[in-house]
Amino acid sequence: MTDTTTAAAIPSEKPRNQWWDVWDQFKTHKGAMAGLVFFVFIILAVYLGPLLWTIDPTHIDIRARNTGPSLAHPLGADQLGRDMLARMLQGGQVSISVGLTAMALSLVLGTFIGVLAGYWKGLDGLLMRFTDLFLALPLLPLLLVIIMLFRDPLRSVFGLETGIFILIVFVIGITSWMQAARIVRGDVLALKEREYVLAARSIGTSSGKIVVRHILPNIMSPIMVSATLGIANAIITESALSFLGLGFPPDYPTWGRLLFDAKDFIQQYPERVIWPGLAISLTVLAVNYIGDGLRDALDPRIRGR
Repeated sequence: MTDTTTAAAIPSEKPRNQWWDVWDQFKTHKGAMAGLVFFVFIILAVYLGPLLWTIDPTHIDIRARNTGPSLAHPLGADQLGRDMLARMLQGGQVSISVGLTAMALSLVLGTFIGVLAGYWKGLDGLLMRFTDLFLALPLLPLLLVIIMLFRDPLRSVFGLETGIFILIVFVIGITSWMQAARIVRGDVLALKEREYVLAARSIGTSSGKIVVRHILPNIMSPIMVSATLGIANAIITESALSFLGLGFPPDYPTWGRLLFDAKDFIQQYPERVIWPGLAISLTVLAVNYIGDGLRDALDPRIRGR
C-alpha cells in the first residue's frame, strides 16, 4: 500500500522530445555550429541589411567610380560608381533566394520520384532508368541550351527580372533532383519491410496513408541533409550561370554577376572579385558544414556517443 501511494505521488517525467537529442548532438559538431551561425548572419545581413544601408545599388555616381573602401562606400564602388556594399547585399538576396527556391523544387521532385520508385515495385525500374538518364546528361551544356531557348519567351510573359528568376530556379531544380531521389528510394525500400508498415498493410490501410503516415516521417533525416546540400549546389550553379553571362541582367546583381562584371578589372581592383568570391565560398562552406552536422545528429547510431 505504501509503495503504491509513493509511486502514485511521484510525477512521471514526460518523455524527452527526440529533436532535443538531435540538437544536443548537432551542438557537439563545432564546424556545423560555426556554419549555422555564419549562415544565419548572412541571411540577416542580406535581407535586413538594406533596411540599414539604404543606398540604391543601381545609383550611378560618376565621381565615385573605381574608388576604394571609404566611409561613404565601405567596399568601394565599381566602374560606374555604384556602391559595392549595396550591390553585395542585393546580390546575396537573389543568390540565396534562388538557392532556397531551387532546393525546394528539386527536393519535392526527388522525394516524389524516390517514394514512387521505392514503394511501388512496378515503377522502380522505369523511374530509376529515368533518373540514370538525367545523371548521364551533361548538365552545363543542357543548362545553357534551356536558358537560350526559354529566356526570351519567359521575359516577355513575366517581365525581365521575374522571368529570369523563374527560369533559373526551374533549370536548377529539374537538373539537381536525382541524388535526392536515389537516397529517398533506398530508405523507402528498407522502411516498407518494417514491422509497423507490414502491420498497417495487414489491417487494410491504403498505400497512400501508409506513405504519408509511416514512410515520409521516417525519411525526414536524409531529406533534411539533402536540403542543405541542395542549397549549396543551387548557389554554385546560379553563380556559374551568372558568371557566364547567362543569368540575371547587369542591373540586377547576384554574387555570380558581380564576379562576371569584375573579371575585366581583376588586376587593377582585385577586391571586386574577392568580396563576391568570399561570399559564395563561405556560404557554400557553411551550408556544407550544416549538412555534415545534421547527418551526424540525425543518425541514431551516432547520436548519444
